[in-house]
Amino acid sequence: MENIAPDITRKRLLIEGFFNIDVSKETIENYFTNITKELNLRMYGEPIIFSPGGDGKEENQGFDAFVPLIDSGISLYIWSNKKFF
Repeated sequence: MENIAPDITRKRLLIEGFFNIDVSKETIENYFTNITKELNLRMYGEPIIFSPGGDGKEENQGFDAFVPLIDSGISLYIWSNKKFF
């Protein structure tokens, strides 16, 4: 499809990389708190953090997380065994 919703302005930033810390639910909550504060973004709900806890493939274990922002949102995907986000 071409020109779907041309009146909606979209901006995306995708960051990928490796990490060398232990990531937990608390680490992700702190990340969302700090990044929204530093970028002056407003959350309108609590972060939603999922970890399937052994369901699925071992190499895909980790976290899926989202925090709703006024006019936007932040998604985070962590592959714990690969230490990749």
